[in-house]
Amino acid sequence: MVMSPGPNGALLLKTVPVSGKKHGYVNVMGVVAAFYLHGTLSVFGLSAIIVSSANLFFIVKLVGAIYLGYLGIKAIISAFNQPKSSTITTLQNKEHAPKKLSSCFLEGLLTNLLNPKVSIFYLAAFPQFINFQSNAIASSYTLVTIHALFAALWFSAMVFLIGKSTSFLKSPRKHMLLQSITGTVLLWFSYRIATVE
Repeated sequence: MVMSPGPNGALLLKTVPVSGKKHGYVNVMGVVAAFYLHGTLSVFGLSAIIVSSANLFFIVKLVGAIYLGYLGIKAIISAFNQPKSSTITTLQNKEHAPKKLSSCFLEGLLTNLLNPKVSIFYLAAFPQFINFQSNAIASSYTLVTIHALFAALWFSAMVFLIGKSTSFLKSPRKHMLLQSITGTVLLWFSYRIATVE
């Protein structure tokens, strides 16, 4: 599940080439934090309520789809809104605003938290591995930690590899191409989340 293509990976493709690896790692921290929130919701049964209620599930799905759509449109606008003479270095300098790290954390958190497929996964898979005769809460958070560690390793490796390949994206044309593709992928995930049953 962690390694399959999804919104989290698309977010890293949007962030790292423009803002750098440091900001990508902060994205990953937000994604990992969202796993713990999903785990907490599952432990206390809130995810079950959301999934079992058609209206609540629709609201979560809609908010998640809108947010991913916003990120996708933002990436596409960024791709076509750069001066022709700009370079990746210039773009990075522009993006390094003081509050950018916190916004990167929030982007990672919301991208993962508003994905209803993760809630469904936690509700469908986790109960099979929890011993309800002993400490179910401790067992749940142990599984969340294992899942979060796999995610942190995988997405950190993605950040590292994307960061190493940014020299390929020094020309504005290649940067525009990557941001356009990433924005389109995010819009596709937005559509998929909006139409999931």
